[in-house]
Amino acid sequence: MVYFKKRSTVLLLALSCTLAACSSQPSYTGNSTEQSLKQHANWQYTQEDATEVSYITDLVNIAGLDSLIEQAVANNPSFNQVHVALKLAYAQRDVTAASQWFSVDAGFDAQRNETSGTQYSSSVGVSWEADVWQKIADNVAAQDMTIASNQATYQGAKDTLVASVIRTYLNIILQQDLLNIEQQRLTVLENNEQSIVERYQYGLGDLEALDTARTDTLSTRATIADYQEQIAQAKRALVLLVGVDKLENLPTTSVLPEVVEPLSALPEQDLARRPDLQSAYYNIQSKRYLVDVAYKDLLPSITLSASLSDLATTPSQALLTSPVWNLLGSLSAPLFQGGALRAQVDIAKLNAEQAFWEYQDTLLSAVNEVENALGQEQSLTQQQLQISKALASAKRSFSNYQSKYQQGLVDILDLLTVQQQVYDLQAQLSQINYTLLTNRIDLGLALGLGVSS
Repeated sequence: MVYFKKRSTVLLLALSCTLAACSSQPSYTGNSTEQSLKQHANWQYTQEDATEVSYITDLVNIAGLDSLIEQAVANNPSFNQVHVALKLAYAQRDVTAASQWFSVDAGFDAQRNETSGTQYSSSVGVSWEADVWQKIADNVAAQDMTIASNQATYQGAKDTLVASVIRTYLNIILQQDLLNIEQQRLTVLENNEQSIVERYQYGLGDLEALDTARTDTLSTRATIADYQEQIAQAKRALVLLVGVDKLENLPTTSVLPEVVEPLSALPEQDLARRPDLQSAYYNIQSKRYLVDVAYKDLLPSITLSASLSDLATTPSQALLTSPVWNLLGSLSAPLFQGGALRAQVDIAKLNAEQAFWEYQDTLLSAVNEVENALGQEQSLTQQQLQISKALASAKRSFSNYQSKYQQGLVDILDLLTVQQQVYDLQAQLSQINYTLLTNRIDLGLALGLGVSS
C-alpha cells in the first residue's frame, strides 16, 4: 500500500513536470512580432519638405478647432463606449486578482424541532487556494495584458475621432470654397446672358447663344443647390462627431488652412507607436498567458480551509462563545471530464494563434497605409503643381479672349467656353488641395501620431 502511494506520487510529479513543460511550448510557428517589424527596413517613398511633429493636432492650426476636439472627446458616444470598455477591463482585473486572496464567510442559523426546541448556530470559515502552479498569477497577467490592449484601443479611438473632426472641419471649408466659386460663375453667367440680350436689342448680335448661356446658368444654379446641401450635411456630420445638439462658431472661411506634411522615420519606429499594433501585440501576450492557464487547469490544486462553529439554545450564546475549530487541507486533481480540459487547451492555443495572425494582418495593413499615404502625397503634390499652372494659363487665355470679344474678333460662345474652364480648374484645384490636406492627416495616423493623453 505504501509502495502504491509512493509510485502514485512519483507519477503525479512526472505528470506535473510534463504539463508545465508543455505549457511553455509555442502554440504556433512563425516570426515573432519583433522580427515582423524588422522586416520593413525602409519606406518606399522619400520625403523632401516634411516636418517632424509629435501629435496629429500639430499638423494644422485652425482657430476654434481645439474646442471642438475637447467637446468630441467628452461627448462622442462611440468613443465613450470604448472608454467604458477600458473601465470594464480594469474591473475584471480586480475580480481576477481577488482569487489570490483568502475568502472569509460567516453564517448564523436558527432551527426548531419538537425534541430539542430552538437551537442557534453560528460559523466563520476561511479558505484559500494555494497558487502553487502560478495559475492565478497567469490569469492576472493575462488581464493586465488585456488592459494594456484596451488602453491602446482607447488611444486609437481617440486619435481616429480627432482626425475625423479635423477632416470634417476641412470639408466644410472646402464645400464653402466650391460654393463661392459657383456663385462667382453664376454671377458672370447671368451677366453674359443679359449682355447677349442687350447686344441683340442694339442689333449687334443674334439670340443663338442665349439658350447656351441659359443652359450654363441653370446648371450652375443646380450645382449651387447641391453644394449648399453638402455644407449642411458636413455641419451635421460635425455635430454628430462632437456629440452635441448644436454647434456655434462653425467655420465661415472658404480658405483652406495649411497642413504640414508629417516626417516619417524608420518603419520600425513609426509602426511601433501605432495604437492598433500595440493593441494587437498585447492581445497576443494575453492569449499566451491564457494558454498557460489552460495547461495548469490539468494540474492538481491545493486548498486550505479553517472554520469556527458554535451551537447554543440562545442567540447570544451561539455567537462563538465556545466555538469548535476545524482545519482542513485538500488536494484535488481532475481525472476524467470527457476531454473538456484538453479541449480548453486546444481552444486557448488556437486563440493565441488567431491573435498572432491578427497582429500580422494589422501590421501589413499599417505598412500599406503608410506607403499609400506617402505615394499619394507625391502624386497630389504633382497634381497641385500642374493644375496651378493650368489655371494660370487659363486665366491668361480668358483675358485674351475677353479682349478679342470686345473687339468683335470672337463670339460669346468662345468666351463662355474659356471662362467655364477657368472656374472648372479653380474647383479642381480646391478639391486637390483638400485631398492633399486630408491625406496628410491620414499619413499622421498611419505613422502613429496620436493625441496627447
